[in-house]
Amino acid sequence: MKGCLITLEGGEGAGKSTLLAGLRNHFERSGLDLLYAREPGGTPVGEVIRTLVLDPRYRGIAAETELLLMFAARAQLVREVLQPALAAGRWVLCDRFTDASYAYQGGGRGVDIAYIAALERIATEGLKPDLTLLLDISVSHGRARANERGDSDRIEVEHDDFFERVRSAYRARAQAEPHRFHVIDATLPAASVLQAAVVAIDALRKRIAA
Repeated sequence: MKGCLITLEGGEGAGKSTLLAGLRNHFERSGLDLLYAREPGGTPVGEVIRTLVLDPRYRGIAAETELLLMFAARAQLVREVLQPALAAGRWVLCDRFTDASYAYQGGGRGVDIAYIAALERIATEGLKPDLTLLLDISVSHGRARANERGDSDRIEVEHDDFFERVRSAYRARAQAEPHRFHVIDATLPAASVLQAAVVAIDALRKRIAA
């Protein structure tokens, strides 16, 4: 089977970490060789950028600077990890990808979508996910979950209206590309969320194998 890129998206407190752990356990037992990556990060350079972007001491980072840093980390991840893995026929599960920039920097920060699209063309060289799992949850519910984790990073301390814009941007992208997005109700029990994700990934495996 050819390599495929699956991405996981969602707002704060949507349960991405819980789902990733469940998917890792499930597919290790089923024999699917999944490579796991995350954004920002996933490479030595990307992890340094991640630390900078999420550090709450740097609240004054301009929206455009944040966007460029995200795409710098993404460009490195694409070239160092994603392209080689996909070329070798591996399946990759990535915690966030370009949709996050459209949601957080586009929807949340108000950066012009045209700027994001231009950077996407440069950074990803046309790489698009084969499947995007979007964990959808209300801002109030997600923030309540996120607050239980303790200290907040630079993005998590934003106000509710910021996260409402992020959620709206995600939902708009899912509506515009229903063939790629699979939206999952993140308020469901963790086992139900995992089952919905597994069903979506298995459906992709069947389409690829056909």
